[in-house]
Amino acid sequence: MSADTTTAESRPLFTGLPSGIAPYVAIVGALASAYVHLSMAPMLLQFDQAQAILFVLAGVGFLAGIAVYLSRFWRREFYLVAIAFALAQIVAWVVMSGRVSDMAILSKGGEAVFAVAAAYLYLNDPSDTDAAV
Repeated sequence: MSADTTTAESRPLFTGLPSGIAPYVAIVGALASAYVHLSMAPMLLQFDQAQAILFVLAGVGFLAGIAVYLSRFWRREFYLVAIAFALAQIVAWVVMSGRVSDMAILSKGGEAVFAVAAAYLYLNDPSDTDAAV
């Protein structure tokens, strides 16, 4: 085992609450989108099972992302995946001619806020992975 692996394994699973406002802005944006997707999935199930499943996956994806972010498994590169995931939700809504509603505004607004906050965090992440090599 290398020293890096030993250090990573000795850290607790939950790394604690983040510092600064940007992580909380990102988390609130992700929670807003997760809430909308998970609360609308049962209603959609009556009309379109495939879309309902996609809504559940989107909601669970945001919740899982938050869990990973708050754990020792988080890596700086995951910000890019998170940004792409959020922007994909917005693009999918536009491509599928989504209705403008209060829930859509909450979800898409949350995703946009999340993407901007995640981009800020990516650009200002103090952990420089190249310096550790």
